[in-house]
Amino acid sequence: MKTGQLIPGIILVVLGTALILIAVFFGLREGSFVALIYGIPSLILGIFILLNKNEDRIEKILKGGKK
Repeated sequence: MKTGQLIPGIILVVLGTALILIAVFFGLREGSFVALIYGIPSLILGIFILLNKNEDRIEKILKGGKK
């Protein structure tokens, strides 16, 4: 896992978890509902970034190109 993948993944997981905890702690009021809306996708995106293994794969370039 590369640093370019690790740092944003950890930041999004921590941020998403914090926003979800804030929403739950404040009892899903108006402002905390917005925190929940941003927290869940941030957490999912952070986990996806951390678990993505296909980012490092490089495709071969075909010579001559297809028409």
